[in-house]
Amino acid sequence: MSYHIGELAEKCEVNKETIRYYERKHLIHEPPRTNSGYRIYEEDTVKRIHFIKRMQTFGFSLQEIDKLLGVVDKDDARCADMYEFVSGKLIEVEQQMNDLERISLMLKDLKERCPNEKELHACPIIETIINE
Repeated sequence: MSYHIGELAEKCEVNKETIRYYERKHLIHEPPRTNSGYRIYEEDTVKRIHFIKRMQTFGFSLQEIDKLLGVVDKDDARCADMYEFVSGKLIEVEQQMNDLERISLMLKDLKERCPNEKELHACPIIETIINE
């Protein structure tokens, strides 16, 4: 199946400018054009944009995503120093997981202290956060 840019944007839940930006940054391949100049995108572009958006939700920057796409594209230049990149990103992700675990424990503790009342002026959750 092929898509014009508006159809692709709708399918991927991004705007057309995002697609054009991804093209300029070489995150997606420049598509062929019709005789009248319209871009025609293939299904693999849909998958690629979904991958990009998903990785962004995990906290990856576009530069990091581009590096990862180098593996998919078999691009030796972008794959250079991949071990160091992956090792550094792994440390970062593990730190984020530790931080999230601490936040989870804090929220569970605060939930237990919460009297479940609607009066914010006497909220022990807010008082605990302010005092810590």
